[in-house]
Amino acid sequence: MIADTTYIARRLWLLGEWDAALAALAPDTEPELRAEIAVERWFFQLAGHDEAEQAVAALDPASPAAQVLRARLAYSRLLFRRDPRPDDRADAEAGFRNAVRDGDRATRGWAEFHWGCLLDNVDGDAGGAVPRFEAALEVGVKERDARLESICVRHLSAHREPAEGVQMLRRSLHLRAALGARALTLAAQAALASALPEDDPERADLVQTYSVSAEELRIPWLLGGATGSTESFEDFEDFEG
Repeated sequence: MIADTTYIARRLWLLGEWDAALAALAPDTEPELRAEIAVERWFFQLAGHDEAEQAVAALDPASPAAQVLRARLAYSRLLFRRDPRPDDRADAEAGFRNAVRDGDRATRGWAEFHWGCLLDNVDGDAGGAVPRFEAALEVGVKERDARLESICVRHLSAHREPAEGVQMLRRSLHLRAALGARALTLAAQAALASALPEDDPERADLVQTYSVSAEELRIPWLLGGATGSTESFEDFEDFEG
């Protein structure tokens, strides 16, 4: 029997079982991991914001990890228009900038990526975002962090010619599938579907495949792309997934 609760929580996190991952962690242990999982659950499910904020507040506020997670919450409130606060834009950029300055290489890579998302998706500043994505991708490759690599490739694809962009989206999908990162794989399927012509049979297959699991994992913005009830396919470029 596997008794390592940290390992179990991390595997459940990869599977998109955020509630189970948090439940697997013993109280008052692994506060940084707990905060990361809670923040990602909020981002994918748009649920548990207060719990995520409390988990981040339990960290050393000056630590690079806390800076990134607090900034991600501010960014997501802006992106999803969920009760954004007056200082969210400034706080998000400050948090990412501080983490790039003070974090280790892995943390810097993720901070660069999220900073790029802020510039791209909130400000519409592609010229500022692309160098951040490229810097993060370099870290992902050097650190052999396939998750970071996949997510950077996916966001850079939106700034390439269509044919190259589709190739990049396929690589992102393959990386995520190899990791067993279920929620991220669904998001990659949705992103690829959004880049294919409407009459392409593969597009319909992708939508059918990811929509069932997106409903199971309660990811509303993926279901919107599949049903047209909220976000359109074109809006997938706005999401971190």
